[in-house]
Amino acid sequence: MALKEIVMKNRSCRRFRQERRVSRELLVSLVELARLTASGRNLQVLKYAVVNDPAECATLYPALAWAGYLKEWDGPEEGECPSAYIVLCCDTSIGPENKWDEGIAAQTILLGAVEAGLGGCMIGSIRREEIVRTLGLSENLTPVLVIALGVPKEEAAIVPLRDGDIKYYRDEQSVHYVPKRSLDDILIK
Repeated sequence: MALKEIVMKNRSCRRFRQERRVSRELLVSLVELARLTASGRNLQVLKYAVVNDPAECATLYPALAWAGYLKEWDGPEEGECPSAYIVLCCDTSIGPENKWDEGIAAQTILLGAVEAGLGGCMIGSIRREEIVRTLGLSENLTPVLVIALGVPKEEAAIVPLRDGDIKYYRDEQSVHYVPKRSLDDILIK
């Protein structure tokens, strides 16, 4: 698959085939991709927790908030929950959080996941203290982002903005639509 195809296919996936497990080996290979990416001042402050045990996934799930624009939806139902997570943590003993490292690493993980046939969703609205307790993290590790992963159970499509509205939405068949500005709208020169 060409890079543009992978990027276009990489939409936030929030419903998964929960029974289809994701191997630890695949999760570690996604972390390896992130490890190789650029890092501000080359500090490499990010550390990663991979979670694919069903019981541990179920314990982590309540610490996450899903799809802010879909007010009537509380998140995936049982049977549609992620079957794996990668938790990005800042090791504060190395340096402070920086959003660019988090973004580069998360996008790289998601592109690798799409290439491997998975879907995923970056979740920044997280209960950090609950995640620290759930995963037994040391005090120098601050959860900054969680990536939910699994085999997709939903279809997503890129569509043009409607009347300037950037909010994603679903139709009656639960197809997830992601409005995007046109190239002409974002190209300055």
